[in-house]
Amino acid sequence: MAKKDNSVLLDDITEVRLEAPESSRTKVGFAHRLWTGDLAINFIGNAKRWYLISAILILASIAALVLRPLNLGIEFRGGSNFQVEVAQVTASTADDFRAVVLETGIRDLDATTVTTIGIGRVSIETRSLDVDEQIAMREAIAKAAGVDVESVAYQQIGASWGRQVTQQAGIALVIFLCLVALLIGIYFRDWKKALAAIISLLHDLTITVGVYALAGFSVTPATLTGVLTILGYSLYDTVVVFDKLRENTAKMDDYRWTYAEAANHSVNQVLVRSINTTVIGVLPVAALLFAGAFILGSGPLEDLGLSLFVGMIVAAYSSIFIATPLLSQLRMLEPGMKQQAMRVAKRRAKLAKIEASKEAAAKELR
Repeated sequence: MAKKDNSVLLDDITEVRLEAPESSRTKVGFAHRLWTGDLAINFIGNAKRWYLISAILILASIAALVLRPLNLGIEFRGGSNFQVEVAQVTASTADDFRAVVLETGIRDLDATTVTTIGIGRVSIETRSLDVDEQIAMREAIAKAAGVDVESVAYQQIGASWGRQVTQQAGIALVIFLCLVALLIGIYFRDWKKALAAIISLLHDLTITVGVYALAGFSVTPATLTGVLTILGYSLYDTVVVFDKLRENTAKMDDYRWTYAEAANHSVNQVLVRSINTTVIGVLPVAALLFAGAFILGSGPLEDLGLSLFVGMIVAAYSSIFIATPLLSQLRMLEPGMKQQAMRVAKRRAKLAKIEASKEAAAKELR
């Protein structure tokens, strides 16, 4: 009977040897190991390092928001918008029209924003103007552009409407986060996964907004579209890792892995997929950002491109380096997971003892 038990244990030893990370694997290149999923990076064990990096980025983002508040577009702060066609946009067009605006003598126009759209259009955003000021402004712009006054498009946006848009955007964000938490909690039947996902989303949102403030880009409805898109992207990446983790933790009954080890293995398994998805997604977004910032000069493409570009990169980072390590630490605090980790340690100690006995017997035979 004892012989039979030893046979089973020896089979286990063979199994452990097959899973040994370096000693029994053929030396291959880094890129090949990454592509085949054979690369074992200790994401969970280095969680404090990732948290420190994220803490630095979050603090820098908050500092950016304090020192350089978001540049709210006219849709949020209210104001007057004038647009006019010009023969040709040049490097000095924006400065020339800004000088024209200031020369009208209308008070409190220091915060006026002048941007070029494409190669033949100028947009001028000012504070809210009364009727007489609107007429004077349109006449000055028309004269500078060499067109009739009727050719100067005008739009007045009230400050109350801007506040309403801001409020609705905040409500939409809160509802989105609540629905995400509910959905993940129901799908995985684990509130800790929902908590980790929400913290990851807030991490992505804070850093993205901080970079946006630092860049000084105008916050427009296109910016909100980009932010909501990257939150969905971040959620997708996180759910992919969590789903693989659920699949791996279903195999924990044989006490080969702790929950932390299963989580680390899951991240390594989806690492290549996350990298590929991020690179494929970021490349067209980078082209969008380049076109908006350097070709068109400004506008929705620039606003949307920056929020997507930063958000997608941060979302890929958080799903691997924040959400999963955080979930692992929350689960490892559970009494059941602590007991399971102890059983894993005992099993490995027993197998190591048998391996040592086997090696000693082999030496005696020599």
